Amino acid sequence: MDFTFTEEQQAAVEAARAVFSDVAPDRVPSPALTPGAVAEDIDRQLWHELARTDLLGLTLSPDHGGAGLDPIALCLVLRESAKVLARVPLLESCAVAMAVQRYGDRALAAELLPRAGRGELILTVGANGRSGHDPAELAVTARPYGEGSEAGDGETDASAGGSGWMLDGVQSAVPWAQAADWIAVPAHTTGGRPVLALVPRTRDGVTLADQVSTSGERLAEVRLDAVRVEARELIDAADCWDWLRSLLTTGTCALALGLGERVLAMTAEYTGKREQFGFPVATFQAVAVQAADRYIDLRAMEATLWQAAWRISTDAGGPLPAAGDVAVAKIWASDGVRRVVQTAQHLHGGFGADTDYPLHRFHAWAKQIELSLGPAAAHEEALGDLLASHPLG
Repeated sequence: MDFTFTEEQQAAVEAARAVFSDVAPDRVPSPALTPGAVAEDIDRQLWHELARTDLLGLTLSPDHGGAGLDPIALCLVLRESAKVLARVPLLESCAVAMAVQRYGDRALAAELLPRAGRGELILTVGANGRSGHDPAELAVTARPYGEGSEAGDGETDASAGGSGWMLDGVQSAVPWAQAADWIAVPAHTTGGRPVLALVPRTRDGVTLADQVSTSGERLAEVRLDAVRVEARELIDAADCWDWLRSLLTTGTCALALGLGERVLAMTAEYTGKREQFGFPVATFQAVAVQAADRYIDLRAMEATLWQAAWRISTDAGGPLPAAGDVAVAKIWASDGVRRVVQTAQHLHGGFGADTDYPLHRFHAWAKQIELSLGPAAAHEEALGDLLASHPLG
C-alpha cells in the first residue's frame, strides 16, 4: 500500500498552509461565551484568499478553470483547514461542485462551476434529513410537473424532458446555508429513487430558519414548500447521491484528522513546558502513555482516511464496496477525534477550559464533527451488514 502523494497534491498542501498560516482560531467570539451563533457570515477574507490561490477550483476540470485534481487533494487541504478551524464551506462547496461536474447537466455545470472556482458562488448541501437519524433523501419528495402532467402523476414527464420537478420537505442542520447561493438537496421520487436537486437559496418556496451548531456556527433548517426546479437542476443518476454522501463523509474524516493533529501538537507543547516537581509533565510515564495512545489513534485515522479517499478518487474495486472503506474511516474518525480532545483536556488540566486559550474551541468543533459523523457503533453495524452481503474469501 503506497500513500505517497503526487507533486500536484503536495503543492496543494503547501499552498493551503500558506493561506491558513494567517488564520487565527479566535477571530470570532468564543462559542462558550456566545448564546447564539459566533458570527453572522463565513470568513469572507479567507474565502477570497482561497479563491485567489485557486484552491476553490482545485478539483474542477481545466474546462471549468480548475486544476483537475482528485478528492485526495481536497482531503489534504481540508486537513490543513481544520488545524486553524477555518470558517468556510470548503468541503460543502467543493463536494457539490464535483458532483455537478461528474453527474450534472453540462450546460448548468458550465454556468456554475467556473464561478464557484473563482469564489463568486457558494454551494452547500443538506445531508442530515429532517432529524439526522433517517436517510437525508427521505426527508424531501420530488414530484414531476410539466406538459401534460400534474404534480404527483408520475415520474415519466420530467425525466423525459418535461418542465421540471416540485420539491416538498425539510433538510435540517444545513451548514453555511445563509451564505450559500445554491443548496444541493437530496430527495426521493414518488417511485423511491434518490435524486439530487440544485436549488437557488432565493427561489420561491425556500425558507431558512436559523440553527446553531455545537461549534457556534450558523446552520439552517431549509424548508421547501412546492419549490419548482428545472429538469436540468435535478440529477437523477443512480449513484450520484451515494457518491456525494461518501465524499462529504470522507472530507469530514479529513477535518477530524487535521483537528486532532493540531490538538495533539498543542498538548505536546503544553506538557513539554508545564512543570511539576521540577520536571516537565511530558516526562511522566502516565502522560507519555496517554499521548502515545492518541498518536496511534491519529495514525489509524490517517490510514483509513486515505484508503477511503483513494477508493472514491479512483473508483477502484475491492472485496467490499467503497462504502465499507468509508465506514471504517468513520469508525476511527468519530471515536478518535473524541478521544484526542478528551485526553488533551485532561492533560491541560484547568487551563484547557480557559476561554482565553484556544483548546476549548477545538473541543467544540471536535464535538460537532463527532455528531456529524455519528456514533462508531452505527458504522460498525453498517460494516457488518456489508460483510454479510459480500462474503470474503
